[in-house]
Amino acid sequence: MRSPFGLGLVFLNVLLDQLGLPVPAAPTLVVAGAMAATGSLSAPGVCALALAACLLGDVAWYAAGRIYGGRVMSFLCRISLSPDSCVADAQSGFERWGAKVLLVAKFVPGLGIVAPPLAGATRMPWPRFLAFSLLGSVLWVGAALAAGALLRGEIIELLPRAAHLGGEAAVVALALLGCYIGWKWWERRRFYAALNMARISVAELHEQLASGAAPVIVDVRSPTAQLLELRRIPGALHLPVRDVGGQLAKLPRDRDIVFYCTCPNEASAAEAARLLMKLGYQRVRPLRGGLDAWIDAGYAIEAVAVPVASVPVATPAPQPTR
Repeated sequence: MRSPFGLGLVFLNVLLDQLGLPVPAAPTLVVAGAMAATGSLSAPGVCALALAACLLGDVAWYAAGRIYGGRVMSFLCRISLSPDSCVADAQSGFERWGAKVLLVAKFVPGLGIVAPPLAGATRMPWPRFLAFSLLGSVLWVGAALAAGALLRGEIIELLPRAAHLGGEAAVVALALLGCYIGWKWWERRRFYAALNMARISVAELHEQLASGAAPVIVDVRSPTAQLLELRRIPGALHLPVRDVGGQLAKLPRDRDIVFYCTCPNEASAAEAARLLMKLGYQRVRPLRGGLDAWIDAGYAIEAVAVPVASVPVATPAPQPTR
C-alpha cells in the first residue's frame, strides 16, 4: 500500500512537535511505523529523520535555556495550558533524577518541552545532555514506530477509509484539537481564578521592613528554581511550596506572612497562601511580581548559598548582588 505521506512530512511534524507547536507527532510516527513495516516507507529513513528532528528541537531549547536561563522557563509557564504543573514537574524530576529525566520526558505531555531548556538553564554539560537526549529520543521514536509495526494490519485497513473521508476527517481532527485546547484554556483560567487574592506590592513590603514591623518572608521556590536565580530577599525563609503544609511550626499565626516566587502570576506563592488560609491563617499574602519585581525595584537582596549536591545537575555561577 502506498504511504499517505513522505519522509519530509515525518521530519517536519516531529520537529514542530518538539518545538512546542500543538501538532502531535506520535500518531504520524505510529502510521509511519506501519508503513515502514510493509515496505511503503524506508524504515532507516523514518528513524533517522525522526531522531534528527528530536535532537534539533531539544538542542534549540537547550541553547535557549543556557543563554536566557530562568526567563525561558518563565516564558514557557506563561504560555503553557497547564501552568500549575508546567515547570514544577520538570524541576521536581530534575531534583530527583537529574539528567535521567530526559529519558522519559517525551512520554509525559509538557515535560518534553520544559526539560531541555531546564537542562540548559542549570548548565548541564553539552555531552551529557546530548547523550541523554539521544537516548530519550530513541526510546520515544522507537516505541511509536514499534506500535505502528505491531498494529500495521489494523492501520492499513483504516487508512483507505480515512483517505475516503478526506476533508471531513481533517475537520473532525481539527475540531477535536480545538476542543482539547479550549478545555485546557478553561482549566488555566479556573486555576488562576482560584489563586485570585490580595497581593502585597514590593513597595509596601519594603516600607514594612524599613518601619521595623517586618513580616515573615517565605521563599517558596523549589531548589532548582533557586539555582536559576541565586538571589533572595534578605532574611527570607526558604520553604518550597510542596513543603509548606508539613512545616507549619516555622510559620507563626500572629505575624504577617509574605510568600514569593519567580513564577508567572505568583502562582506558587498564591498556592502556598491559599493552603495556609484553609488551615486558619489570616495574615498571609503573596508578593505581587515576586522576586523579579523586588530586584527590578532596586531593593536589597542577598546571595543564596545552595549546596551543589542539592540538585544533581551543574550549578550556574551566582549573579552579582546589588
